[in-house]
Amino acid sequence: MVSAAPAVIMTAEQQSDLLLEVRNLKMWFPRKKGMFGQHVSYVKAVDDVSFTLRRGETLGLVGESGCGKTTVGRCIMRVYQPTSGEIIYHPANDAPVDLATLDRAALRPYRQEMRMIFQDPYSSLNPRMTVLEIVGEVLAVNGIARGSELQDRVAALLRRVGLRPEYMRRYPHAFSGGERQRIVIARALATNPRLIVADEAISALDVSIRAQILNLMEDLQDEFGLAYLFIAHDLSVVRHICDRVNVMYVGRLVEAAEATALYAQPKHPYTEALLSAVPIHNPRLRDKERRIRLQGEVADPANPPTGCYFHPRCRYAQGQCRAETPPLHLIDGERAIACHLAEELTLRGVIQT
Repeated sequence: MVSAAPAVIMTAEQQSDLLLEVRNLKMWFPRKKGMFGQHVSYVKAVDDVSFTLRRGETLGLVGESGCGKTTVGRCIMRVYQPTSGEIIYHPANDAPVDLATLDRAALRPYRQEMRMIFQDPYSSLNPRMTVLEIVGEVLAVNGIARGSELQDRVAALLRRVGLRPEYMRRYPHAFSGGERQRIVIARALATNPRLIVADEAISALDVSIRAQILNLMEDLQDEFGLAYLFIAHDLSVVRHICDRVNVMYVGRLVEAAEATALYAQPKHPYTEALLSAVPIHNPRLRDKERRIRLQGEVADPANPPTGCYFHPRCRYAQGQCRAETPPLHLIDGERAIACHLAEELTLRGVIQT
């Protein structure tokens, strides 16, 4: 599962289901200072992250703002050129390819199979283009359709995301936030992708609209066999849509597990603190467990603390945590943890309501 951990033994079926392998991914941004812009250090936004994504599954990538999860998504989509590491994509009928090594021209066919849904549906749509132009541009640029066929394809895509085809002549300002996100989803579907990176896809929407968009995404996944990398900070949403969850802190993975197991019994203190913020809907159980409020601020990725990055905020920290960086290692077969005390602590998960 990760390079720093013992290799995960996969069956032949699991190997054939692999869609994406991220290996030792690093994205370090140079930090410059002074009148002449001298390079003084690096901001380690992503620092040695590894994970796999299978066909047709939803993998959650969670953590506080600034933990590096969005940067991971943008590296996979090659918005950023990674500092180092591999992004191995498994096409349907071809040999695996390392996306991190490809130039712009070589990336084009793979970008048809990998699309992105951005957080803000207000800023991700060009206000000067109609819906027909916004969605149709993707079809035209990729040589998929033109002319009347293009209009027919756009109409079909709008119907599939729950919008009326006659809306295609309207501009984005005529739509609500939820409708704009449906347009963004239609644009992402235009090239028949296999993987969609959803970066905080519902966080900018009203609470009343979020469930509708999530249900639409799940329906599309079932219909088209899509895989999602679902980047989010709201663990109450991740709980309902994700098959597996990766937890990040200051550019590193600290826990990776099946969603059911992670929510029932986290193994990393940071995960425990995140899960304590998940709302409890049953009023009789709300006072049973109190939220864990972390002290201090998130570590600076340009100047992280020694040892475990989380130790200044961890209520279980010991001397070893301050001195030694915990490796990401496997426990219980498939769960990966970066904590010296993972097998000693008994942490609480989300109360079942």
